[in-house]
Amino acid sequence: MKKKKMFTGNMRELAMLVALVVIIVFFYICTQGKILKPMNISNLINQNAYVVILAIGMLLCILTGGNIDLSVGSTVALIGACAAIFIIEWHWNVYLSIVLCLLLGIGIGMWQGFWIAYMNIPPFITTLSGMLVFRGATLLILKGGETIGPFPKAYQSLSTGFLPEIGGTVVLFGQKLNVLALIVGLIIVAVFCAMQIINNINRKRKGYETDAPFALAVKMVAISAIILFLFYKLASFRGIPTVLVILGLLLLVYSFFTQKTVRGRHLYAIGGNMKAARLSGIKTKQMMFFAYTNMSFIAAIAGLVFAARLNSASPVAGQSFEMDAIASCFIGGASAYGGTGTIGGALVGALIMGVLNNGMSLMGLSQNLQQVVKGLVLLFAVAFDVMSKSNMIRLPKFAKKAEAK
Repeated sequence: MKKKKMFTGNMRELAMLVALVVIIVFFYICTQGKILKPMNISNLINQNAYVVILAIGMLLCILTGGNIDLSVGSTVALIGACAAIFIIEWHWNVYLSIVLCLLLGIGIGMWQGFWIAYMNIPPFITTLSGMLVFRGATLLILKGGETIGPFPKAYQSLSTGFLPEIGGTVVLFGQKLNVLALIVGLIIVAVFCAMQIINNINRKRKGYETDAPFALAVKMVAISAIILFLFYKLASFRGIPTVLVILGLLLLVYSFFTQKTVRGRHLYAIGGNMKAARLSGIKTKQMMFFAYTNMSFIAAIAGLVFAARLNSASPVAGQSFEMDAIASCFIGGASAYGGTGTIGGALVGALIMGVLNNGMSLMGLSQNLQQVVKGLVLLFAVAFDVMSKSNMIRLPKFAKKAEAK
């Protein structure tokens, strides 16, 4: 039984990667290669960084029992508006303003976390209220709908800047490449593969479920190929975007938190069975409070990044951002019932959403049609999760043979 479950889990992870590759190939053909141009890949990262950032925070909320935060889009707009007031109108120091905006995000999260965790108001209602309150506050700050900008270059570099060309450039295959981007790509691949192997060995030594060797090898090769291809393309343009460093740090920190810490495991336990988690001594109220405080903190980071990319604070910023974040988590393998999901899966889901957004825009599809496509993708992702849990989706023949062996 354990082998079967583990193989099914591997199949889900591989299916996400395969789906991402298939979508990229589809848009590569439909856009005549435009989607994989070095400049477009760099733009894709800058344009969709907020999706990845929000998906990281949203995953923690979903882990607690399929709960979501509907206020993140409004929080993004509010933080962007506050940053504009601090930096542009009041001429405060850029870095002091960033810190104040992050503290404001934490305060917003504590407000919502209090009502959810300690007053037992359903997350849907609390965050729906927050969505309305924070959007209204944004309009008040922006005097009914004014757009404030531009930001100074020091602030813009959060989203549109690039790391300096340390090491210069090198000519490879007749193309000038950024050395730093190539080295960072190779280091990430080496560290990723080493961690996958070490983690599998440790789990086997402790008697836990482990990845099947074939599935582990396929996952390592596929992800390594994607990483190397990405950094090769970045090296062909202007190198590593600053926002990619922010994303990398967030992914590392939250991956470690969810997989290697006691509190991270508590989130999974709460999502698996809230009552059992409480009886086992887990402080469920504190963990719920943390999940929603953290979500608003993450939304504050996304708000700062998004405002830097727009180079202005807009009253319509953040609209439907919560939908993209929720969809990324569910597409990436998070369960609609909570207790299941990974940061890596959320990343893949966010990449799928980003590629869909970018590819359909390059094809000239209308926003209305794009909404239809993204809505169907979300529905099918959740349907796949539900059907797989009810054994409506069967393992393929080769998986059954592997299980029998």
